[in-house]
Amino acid sequence: MDALASLLDEVRSNGALFGRSIMTPPWSVRFAERAPLTLVTMLRGSAWIVPRGADPVPVGETEVAIVVGPEPFAVADSPDVSAPPLYVMYPDGKCTAGDGTEFSDDLRLGVRTCGERADGPTVLLTGTYQVRGRVSERLVGALPRVLVVPHTGQLCPVLDLTVAEVEREDPGQQAVLDRLLDLLLLSALREWFARPDVEPPAWYRAMGDPVIGRALRLLHEEPSRQWTVAALADEAGVSRATFARRFTELMGEPPMAYLTGWRLSLAADLLARTDATVDAVARQVGYVSAFGLSVAFKRVYGIRPSEHRSAMAG
Repeated sequence: MDALASLLDEVRSNGALFGRSIMTPPWSVRFAERAPLTLVTMLRGSAWIVPRGADPVPVGETEVAIVVGPEPFAVADSPDVSAPPLYVMYPDGKCTAGDGTEFSDDLRLGVRTCGERADGPTVLLTGTYQVRGRVSERLVGALPRVLVVPHTGQLCPVLDLTVAEVEREDPGQQAVLDRLLDLLLLSALREWFARPDVEPPAWYRAMGDPVIGRALRLLHEEPSRQWTVAALADEAGVSRATFARRFTELMGEPPMAYLTGWRLSLAADLLARTDATVDAVARQVGYVSAFGLSVAFKRVYGIRPSEHRSAMAG
């Protein structure tokens, strides 16, 4: 398992909220759902994504954009958002008209679809993602506020299938939409990271290195193994000094510092999502005792593992 796969494995949709909007210029819609990730794509026409406090970003037809962070943003036909919003989306799927009044039934055009008329020239599709956990934060923290993936052949079949499923309301529909949103997000991120004009995070670049890439895979596959720099260098087939120097150059931190961060991220998520004891979690991520995990956890996060678990439960 590579670093990207490890991070993406923890990013899963559950209760995906898809919406399709059909509009005629001038138009705008506002999103205040506070979702960590929102997928935006133009099925017909083009638009601008206008984040609060950031520059507008254009999105062309069939391009896929990902908006990162809970801050509100607008999607509109112009970068100055001159038109009042057709609707405003809030957490838990609540939707109101632009002036805060109840959303009119006249604007409901079908399953997960709204707008003024079905044959409007602009069609917007959005899907929101509830990302939680320290492992997911390592991925989200490496992304810009808005990223756009240009039209690609790989995304088109997934997008076509998603559009077909959004219009349906069959048994098990939510599970299908969740998996499709997963696939759209993962495909879009992979395409974006691979673009020559994008500066990917250090761990993504390092995956292509014949020496450090193998070491990263091993750290992510076996975090509980009692790794040393010498052991990692042996696995990579180079000297200890060469490995330590190259790892630090590519990753921006020494091997053991990276391993500590990865182990603590895993531990934080295990504490939040399972009933395993602190000692069991410690051993699962590579610490010999609960005390060792507690010391490292307090040093990095400022609280003890038990306090983190209580906070997440609350």
